[in-house]
Amino acid sequence: MSKSVISDKHFHDEAAAYRFVEKRVWPDGPVCPHCGGVERISAMKGSSTRVGAYKCYQCRKPFTVKVGTVFESSHVPLHLWLQAIFLLASSKKGISSNQLHRTLGVTLKTAWFMSHRIREAMRDGVLAPLGGEGKTVEADETYFGDRAVITKRTRRGKSGHGSKRSVLALVERGGNVRSFHIEHASKVNVTELVTANIAHETRVLTDESRLYSDVKETHAHDTVKHSAGEYVRGDVHTNTIEGVFSVFKRGMKGIYQHCAEKHLHRYLAEFDFRYNARVALGVNDEARAERALKGIVGKRLTYRTAS
Repeated sequence: MSKSVISDKHFHDEAAAYRFVEKRVWPDGPVCPHCGGVERISAMKGSSTRVGAYKCYQCRKPFTVKVGTVFESSHVPLHLWLQAIFLLASSKKGISSNQLHRTLGVTLKTAWFMSHRIREAMRDGVLAPLGGEGKTVEADETYFGDRAVITKRTRRGKSGHGSKRSVLALVERGGNVRSFHIEHASKVNVTELVTANIAHETRVLTDESRLYSDVKETHAHDTVKHSAGEYVRGDVHTNTIEGVFSVFKRGMKGIYQHCAEKHLHRYLAEFDFRYNARVALGVNDEARAERALKGIVGKRLTYRTAS
């Protein structure tokens, strides 16, 4: 019988957790986060020295691998952070702060903050356009949850979605998805995002929404007419992006239940991350968690910023 992945030593032993993270953040040895030095760095020793502490003798400052990452200034043991990352990365529809609070034995406030820091680590910041020669990208928008501020104008929106939060997603068939929370789903906004995020030689597939009527000016563009009961015409369909939205909405409604609009971009990053590191692309739960861990550097998030 194979052992559980969560029984690995770095999930339960603090020294092992530090070694695990150091190996991935510093593959060539310790790097001082204060001055960038790599020489004259020594591990601090002594019975009162905290685990994983080093001192840089170039700038004379102590540090650990947590400095300059989403873990900085956190009093949560590092092995619990690794458990939280694995749970969030391996749960297809996410894991609630309440569940993390009970599983890890931390307060609900701490679990909520940990979740947002991990989502920040999952944001890849990739700007390269999707698609390319011979590639196909599906684009669609969805609406869910009430907006933070609902005015008469948005309530009476012609689309019928004026009071809802708007999400636009682009998914390359056989590749990655990229999702955006947009203030208003307008033809101008949608066209700008499509133009900036999809390579011009890519074929774009959408439904018949007028939001995409200008896409044909910059890309080869085919549509399916959902209003007429047409969902597939040869290889023209938006089923891939509908599948992405299906998982996202089930996670938001069934697991998270409530999401403040100002945090929506982080939840989108979380669902994008898991889709872009899915089993179909050869990425298992362990590899996905390690990929999230590699994103911790340079992404400091304070509680005041997140709340």
